[in-house]
Amino acid sequence: MLSGENDNENAIVYINAGAGGTEAQDWAEMLLRMYLKWAEKKGFETQIVDMLPGEEAGIKNVTFMVKGKYAYGYLKCESGIHRLVRISPFDANNRRHTSFASVYAYPEVPDNIVIDIKDEDLKIDTFRSSGPGGQHVNRTESAIRITHIPTGIVVQCQNERSQHKNRAIAMSILKARLYELEKKKQEEKMNALNKEKKEIAWGSQIRSYVLHPYKLIKDHRTKVEIHNAEAVLDGEIDPFIKAYLLFLTFQQKMD
Repeated sequence: MLSGENDNENAIVYINAGAGGTEAQDWAEMLLRMYLKWAEKKGFETQIVDMLPGEEAGIKNVTFMVKGKYAYGYLKCESGIHRLVRISPFDANNRRHTSFASVYAYPEVPDNIVIDIKDEDLKIDTFRSSGPGGQHVNRTESAIRITHIPTGIVVQCQNERSQHKNRAIAMSILKARLYELEKKKQEEKMNALNKEKKEIAWGSQIRSYVLHPYKLIKDHRTKVEIHNAEAVLDGEIDPFIKAYLLFLTFQQKMD
């Protein structure tokens, strides 16, 4: 089930809050907590690379790395749209709200794979770090933002105190994004040759987390359902991952 080309690599994960302001941003932070809890239970190392907090609560987006054997093989199963239904803690009238957040996982590109990135294709900006961080924050322009002009991909890192380290991490993320983009292009060409092949798009809604009027978390790809919502949000997502890996393995055999 973990025999994919990059399954054994570290993972770079990006979570982005959907429309809906504070409610969606709180949901994005809940997902971040869920994955960090899952990684901790797996014995993986995690590092938050970049985070944009919401105005009132939650986060607008976050990029983090998960380091450990097969981290990407597991987390690739989480790419897609995650939907939350609950009574909003931010609504004085206690109304039910539906929120969305997207999750994308990329493999960290191993050193033996060369990604050709031309200097003239890069726009590199430096800026002062924001958020908590002690005396260092806002004193030096150590944060790095890199724009890959041909593709429009933008990555940034402000976690490290050193501009050099932030640039190295940002370049690593850019390489992963470009590598995954090229892989996706190749997959689309193969799919065009075989129209009967069914593929779950990364942008599709993959899972619903219903906390009201009942508690049920359902994966729409594999139909796996778990009623213990608290456990799932505390990082118990292995049943969903295993079912999807089995689904992928079966699909490959059918192809």
